[in-house]
Amino acid sequence: MLVDSHCHIPMLKDLTLEEVLGNAEVNDVQRMLCVSVDLDSLPDVIATAEASDRVYASVGLHPNSQIGTEPDVATLMRLAGHEKVIAIGETGLDYFRSEGDLDWQRERFRTHIQAARESGKPLIIHSREAREDVIRILREEGADSIGGVMHCFVDDWATACSAMDLDFYISFSGIVTFKNATDLQQVARQVPLDRILVETDSPYLAPVPFRGKQNQPAYVRYVAESIAELKGISYEQIADATTDNFYNAFRLAV
Repeated sequence: MLVDSHCHIPMLKDLTLEEVLGNAEVNDVQRMLCVSVDLDSLPDVIATAEASDRVYASVGLHPNSQIGTEPDVATLMRLAGHEKVIAIGETGLDYFRSEGDLDWQRERFRTHIQAARESGKPLIIHSREAREDVIRILREEGADSIGGVMHCFVDDWATACSAMDLDFYISFSGIVTFKNATDLQQVARQVPLDRILVETDSPYLAPVPFRGKQNQPAYVRYVAESIAELKGISYEQIADATTDNFYNAFRLAV
């Protein structure tokens, strides 16, 4: 069995939830975490999770999102009280898409970490060209007390080690299947088996052989197979390990 640890099902075009779940099942994907990127679209995320016992949800505001009101800790905790919500995020820092004074982004990140600590729900971290500040803020805010996942990991081995020291798992997306992702592939070889997760980040970042097309949870199998090949172990070992890791990382998933 596989778990897609990060997807955005309401963003998929021309696929019903029934089709998404059916395609996933054919590819051995039995569970998936539907991740929030803003609070305006959160009802769609929650409704998706409520519609199937195979789908979990998160609550959070993407670091680049400018949609809706900026949430405080109390708001995030209230929204995270839903029984299908098992995580806070995605949250983090993105210095690739944003310019200028980004104190607002760093404060948003700290708010999410505080909500995670107070709610007891782990974090889903987005990091793009901000690795030093991401790790620094996680340390300063005591994020090691709650842990979580470094989603769609694309940073170096040193950053992976720092994140794992803070009790975070390293999640690989379809990027790891790309021919030019040699540095990331080397990181995947090094991350211990008990610290790896797999994801699609669908509808984005479809793995080879679907690169450039719409991604979907079913395709997480190709990520798992790629990592198994990189590590020189069986697909079954990766499937078992990443599924166990998912339930260890997201302790409220049942």
